Amino acid sequence: KYYTENERMGGSYSEKDASGGMTEVAKSCKVELFYHLKLRCYVVVELKADEFDPRDAGQMSFCLSAVDDLIRKPEDQPTIGMLLCKRKNRIVVEYALRDNFKPIGVASYETKILNSLPDDLKGSLPTIEELEEEFATK
Repeated sequence: KYYTENERMGGSYSEKDASGGMTEVAKSCKVELFYHLKLRCYVVVELKADEFDPRDAGQMSFCLSAVDDLIRKPEDQPTIGMLLCKRKNRIVVEYALRDNFKPIGVASYETKILNSLPDDLKGSLPTIEELEEEFATK
């Protein structure tokens, strides 16, 4: 159902760099960008290694506005944002999103699968720290 842009936001949109705007947006939005074929909209996904912070909602709103303005075509539906956080407090999320009218969802994830992996596979997979370092250098 999803078509991936296969690059971080801004990677294939260098033609908009002439104004300098896209470069600044790409620096601020460290997200993955997908296109949902059935819904006909972009989906911005950010994976957070920390607990949800209300500032994350503002950052996601900024990224959605940038995608809608710089990438989305007139025939596309509004961009959807998904924040995947290690932990979230439902009340904090509710207050952070209450007056934000952009389609943003917040979910927590679990890493229990790592505990159930066979020992011979555990050492062959990168740690969260190694993944974060890999993505930070790109």
